[in-house]
Amino acid sequence: MIASMWKIFTKAGKPGWAAIIPIYNLIVLLEIAGKPLWWFILMLIPFVNIVVFIMVLVSIARNFGKGVGFAIGMLLLPFIFYPMLGFGDARYAPVAA
Repeated sequence: MIASMWKIFTKAGKPGWAAIIPIYNLIVLLEIAGKPLWWFILMLIPFVNIVVFIMVLVSIARNFGKGVGFAIGMLLLPFIFYPMLGFGDARYAPVAA
């Protein structure tokens, strides 16, 4: 998972080492997803964080040219779908919200 996240971060033009820093990696994920940084506070609220994390995964999947089904795969089977995103042929192209 660390190698996959590292590769996803570098594909998005962010430093790969950010994947191993606990809180900073969530902030970088929000940047990759194109979400505002104040959403980090929403990730600290129980039950709200689940909905916010799903929305972030959908945005990350869309920014890499994948659909909602891929985001659900990232949620349910991350050890399969994160390497597919990181080491596959997906390109990071941010989609305007």
